[in-house]
Amino acid sequence: MTHTPPLFVAFTGADDPSLLPGMMALGARYPIEWGMLLDEAQEGAPLFPDARARAQMLAAPGLRWAAHVCGDQARRIADAPDSATIDLQGFTRVQVNHGFAGSSPEQIANTIAFGRRKGLRAMLQTLGDFPQEPRLDWLFDVSFGRGNRPAQWPALDLAGPFCGYSGGINPDNVAATLEAIAAPPEAAYWIDMESGVRSEGSFDLAKCEAICRSVYP
Repeated sequence: MTHTPPLFVAFTGADDPSLLPGMMALGARYPIEWGMLLDEAQEGAPLFPDARARAQMLAAPGLRWAAHVCGDQARRIADAPDSATIDLQGFTRVQVNHGFAGSSPEQIANTIAFGRRKGLRAMLQTLGDFPQEPRLDWLFDVSFGRGNRPAQWPALDLAGPFCGYSGGINPDNVAATLEAIAAPPEAAYWIDMESGVRSEGSFDLAKCEAICRSVYP
């Protein structure tokens, strides 16, 4: 292994409470952040657990959760944060998926303010180089859950904000992806995947474990 490994891997789209024993066992062995997608309009659909499932999953001991807020609530956070009503108890970070055309300075400021009010580290997505705004965490993502891989990965700045990478990462290509990212020594970053850890539409813990084994041999 010649790459600098990420601080943790993020598996987004966990939606099945029956997998909690396996998730807790895997989380005890590897540094993992579990991403939960939240959108009132899609609640109960695959990827978007309903209120009962969310409560079960957030109550499980030893798991670190990030909220990936989509839909109306994400737009409220970005454009009018005082109007956002989403409950984020049990999460340690919040990613605001308000749209895929980039964020304006006002939306960045609103997201920072919202995260601070909630006591959470906030994240936004970027389509290109990582912005030099250290009050947010930044996820490079040109895939948006579709499994598309980028032509190239932006470079990490050791003096810049905390950043992550997403886009078509799966057990078969994660090692090559880390080599392509080529994080310098002592770099702090994470990798995130959604479609790459699903099989036939379902969250697949075997794929999560395969990723962890490859990243942290």
